Amino acid sequence: MQIGATSTLDGMSNAVSSIEDAVPVSVVTGANSGIGRAAAIYLALQGHRVIGTVRAASKADKLRAMSEEAGVSIELFELDVADDDSVRDGFARILDATGRVDHLVNNAGVGGNAVAEECPPELYLSVMNVNLCGAVRCVQAVLPQMRERGSGTIVNLSSVAGRIAALAQSPYVASKWAFEGFSEGLAQELAPFGIRVAIIEPGVTKSAIFAKNVDAPNSSGVYEAHYRRMFQFYTTGMASATDPFEVAKVIFDAITTDEHRLRYPVSWGGAEMAELHDRIDDADWIALGAIEEDAAYYDRFHDVFGLDLR
Repeated sequence: MQIGATSTLDGMSNAVSSIEDAVPVSVVTGANSGIGRAAAIYLALQGHRVIGTVRAASKADKLRAMSEEAGVSIELFELDVADDDSVRDGFARILDATGRVDHLVNNAGVGGNAVAEECPPELYLSVMNVNLCGAVRCVQAVLPQMRERGSGTIVNLSSVAGRIAALAQSPYVASKWAFEGFSEGLAQELAPFGIRVAIIEPGVTKSAIFAKNVDAPNSSGVYEAHYRRMFQFYTTGMASATDPFEVAKVIFDAITTDEHRLRYPVSWGGAEMAELHDRIDDADWIALGAIEEDAAYYDRFHDVFGLDLR
């Protein structure tokens, strides 16, 4: 009788284990706001077990409220992608709790406005440390167990600024171009192990990052037009900004599609600008920057990208 009872319990335990194994485990970094919050909630709605990383769980009230309203649960883990020890310890706790990570969504990021002449090297390093090195730290934390299983997805949230050198955002552009190069190389490195890489390239999306990203150093006074045109782009874009849940759907599609591709432009301005090099050669790009009058600049911008900034 005891043997039969034990067998029954073992069978139930194995069934529960099989169900748990069938539930995808997804980690979304920077889950506290914007695209990260939307991605965490959307993936949970699709049946994923979602781990959201935040720098401070005490500031995640809106995420908690939105996930409760959606009827899903997001497990929060504190870590700072800008810090080696924090990422290492944070992912050790995540893996201890979950046993594995099937999908990593590298969303955590910061903005950075400045023209090159006025941008101190420390700002380049600070932005790069979050937008590039932060993702590198997280990738390195999950890859060993992905390789062991022979499956997994790395989703890297880049930007349209990872394909086009957005005006007066030199440190941000540098970090996103580096992130694109890292991601493209990573995709080839991981192909033999059954691990896929997807690069999401949003244009203007409703997100707190734009409200925070209002710096315009202009310390020399000679780049006023550059900053003005940059802010005009975002002011126009915010009027038609894409809901972050639309980006979240693209993230989910990139994870689940059977017709995988590397890059996914999305949001206002994303698709229009991501294929810049198919529309404008280097000489025309430089000529665009040389235009003195704003009206003429906006006319030419519309000719090239089909976006009216006025």
